[in-house]
Amino acid sequence: MARNDENNKMSREEAGRLGGEATSKNHDKEFYQEIGKKGGEATSENHDKDFYQEIGKKGGEATSDSHDKEFYQEIGRKGGEARGNGNEGNGKMSREEAGRKGGRS
Repeated sequence: MARNDENNKMSREEAGRLGGEATSKNHDKEFYQEIGKKGGEATSENHDKDFYQEIGKKGGEATSDSHDKEFYQEIGRKGGEARGNGNEGNGKMSREEAGRKGGRS
């Protein structure tokens, strides 16, 4: 257990970890989804488009720095398969189908 030097008190890190563990024992997946949704809504009320563009840019740069060409090829392949093959029966149309329907007058 991580302790502060003063009075053998629990460190902030250890207290946070123990508190998180206790909370996770008392709540289910839906609880965490709900607080995540509330946090996302609060964040969207406090920030504008520029904020999201900036964090997206930073995230993209960080991902780019830590992954190679093969990573992007693999996720592109998986995404293409999901869009092209996995949309039957899910209520979504493929780009090809949308293009055909959009081309009709």
